[in-house]
Amino acid sequence: MAQVIVRNIEDEVIRVLKARASRKGRSLEQELREILRSAAKPSAEDLVALADRVRELTPDVDQWDSTALVREDRDR
Repeated sequence: MAQVIVRNIEDEVIRVLKARASRKGRSLEQELREILRSAAKPSAEDLVALADRVRELTPDVDQWDSTALVREDRDR
């Protein structure tokens, strides 16, 4: 796993984060790790943008009704 060093964090920010971690029964390091993990998850906006990009790559052709194809195959 990688390590990251963040310098020059205000004392008040550290105090608030330590209190938050303490309320959850975590160390400051554990709390920061969880905050970063949560922040790294894609947002709904990111997922919509990804879906739009995938949609742009999909040819604009008529789609087949799979129900009709299954029935046709079954009737053979």
